[in-house]
Amino acid sequence: MIGKLSAQDIMIREVHVTGPTDLVAAAKLKMMRCNVGGLPVVDEKRLVGIITHRDVLLAGGEALGLKVNDLMSKELYVAEPETPIKEITKVMADKGYQRIPVVKNGNLVGLITQSSLIRALAGLED
Repeated sequence: MIGKLSAQDIMIREVHVTGPTDLVAAAKLKMMRCNVGGLPVVDEKRLVGIITHRDVLLAGGEALGLKVNDLMSKELYVAEPETPIKEITKVMADKGYQRIPVVKNGNLVGLITQSSLIRALAGLED
């Protein structure tokens, strides 16, 4: 059954995001309040990067005054809504990614996380 699933079948559609000119401190606070480990960075609806709690921790306390653009990862693996889940899980396993943005025409439309994958797998019938 998983062989038939694509990103659009299990992606989180209402994604918490931050902007490239937001302060890292604000992004960190948003991650904490929303109980998420990372935020896609969007300019309008266009995905431009991703910032994670780990990025903030590794950068140290002085990074809190920086803008998200200074700290975010810019080279990302992204999926399209039709990307098969098997491909996404392989990339996540091989690269150690915990979240994969889903884009259509460069615009963020969803997010696949390890948790969303587990929830989808738990809901599959044998």
